[in-house]
Formats: sequence, C-alpha cells, structure tokens
Amino acid sequence: MKQWITLFKKEQLEMLRNFKWVWLPLVFIILGMTDPLSSYYMPRIIDAVGGMPEGTVIEMPTPQAAEVLLATVSQLNLLGVLIIVLASMGVIAAERKSGLAAMVLVKPIPIINYVTAKWLNVSLIGCVSLFVGYITGWYYTSVLFGTVSFELFLQSYVIFAIWYTFVLTLTIFFSAIFKVAGVAGFITLTIVISLSILTNIMGDYMIWSPAQLGDSVASLIMVGQLGDGFWLSLSVTVLLVVAMLFGATKILENKELE
Repeated sequence: MKQWITLFKKEQLEMLRNFKWVWLPLVFIILGMTDPLSSYYMPRIIDAVGGMPEGTVIEMPTPQAAEVLLATVSQLNLLGVLIIVLASMGVIAAERKSGLAAMVLVKPIPIINYVTAKWLNVSLIGCVSLFVGYITGWYYTSVLFGTVSFELFLQSYVIFAIWYTFVLTLTIFFSAIFKVAGVAGFITLTIVISLSILTNIMGDYMIWSPAQLGDSVASLIMVGQLGDGFWLSLSVTVLLVVAMLFGATKILENKELE
C-alpha cells in the first residue's frame, strides 16, 4: 500500500509541475460557460454585427434552461473528451518511450500498482475538470435562463463522470500498448467516436454501449428520468473498465518497457 501511495503522489507531483491542475479546469470552465452566454447574448451579437436591412426584426425564441444545459453537456462530451484524451494519452506511453517506466519498475513494484496509480490520477483530474466545467454551465444557465434542479445536476454529473472514466481508462489501455502517445490518443478517439455514432444509429442493438450513458444524462436533464438500458450500459462500462485495467497490467508485464 505504501508503494501505491508513493506512486500516486509521484503522479500528482508530475501533474502539478505540468500545471495540469491549473489549465485543465480553466479550459473546462470556459467550455462550461460558452453555451449559456452565447445563447443569452446571441440576439445582441447579431444586432451589434449589423449588416441587416433597416427595420429588420430578428426574433429568436428563448431556449429552456434544460435545453441550454444539454448544449453544455454536448460541448463537454465533444471538446471535453478530446481535451482529456490529448492530456492523458502519454501517461504510460511517454514514460515507456523515455525509459522512465523501466527505471520506476526496476524496483519490486507490482505493475498493477503502477497502472492503477496512473489511472486514478487521470480519472481524478478528468472528473474534477468535468465537475468545474459542468457546474459553471449549470450556474450560468440557472442565472440566465432559469433553474435546473441541483439534484438532477448532481445525478447527471455522476453518470457523466462514469463515461469520462471509461474514456480515460481506454486511453490508459492504449497508452500501455503503444509507445507513441499520438497513436494511443488517435485510436482512443476513433473508438469513442465510432462507439457514439453506432450507438446513435443502432440504438436498439447498442443498448449495452457505454455511450448510452450520454443519452441517460440527456434524458435525466430533459425529463428527470434515466434512459432505457441505463443499468445494462452502466454494468458493461464498469466491467470494461476493470477488464482494461487488468489488460493494461498484463500487457506491461509481457512487454519490454524500454
């Protein structure tokens, strides 16, 4: 346990040195406030830009609070996922390529400790960044468009965080396979995008998909209920997370770390 805590602290220190605990939450805060502010000020922006014939009246229906928050969710599910994958794709690959992984594991340290310490660190910073971005969006939505239940916000955040954890675990898995961080990130994003597209197109056949968690977040915000198949997709997601952590450990045990 002491070894694991030491590895965990090492990862935390590395993230502090790289300022990830500063810039990642800041980026997510910007993402969170973008949709509420742009939706609220869009009529004024159009009016200020001008270029319309004199006397033209632009009437834009005011969106509901839930619709604005859902737009924030889409933003975090698109750009947010891209950012966290790019920020974490080298977490193992870069150390393997530089030889640092071999230096760390030359000691009698179980590889499972090495993998899970990294996994918890990237999951922690990913979920914290998601929270600050999401609550920023919820706050501006509540101020500008009306209140969305804080209880629903928290429930939807937990589901959203599970989806983020799945994506980050996928990143860890491919980072353990490939020494080139860009390859790990590209394959992760390809799988996540493909999974999301297939889930949207073949919803009835993909009810088990981890990407269904995003639909459950949307359903919770709009109607206050979880989407169909939530518990199945949640169970599959948890099993896949465990399997990928186990797989990453076995892969590193059988690979040359230098």
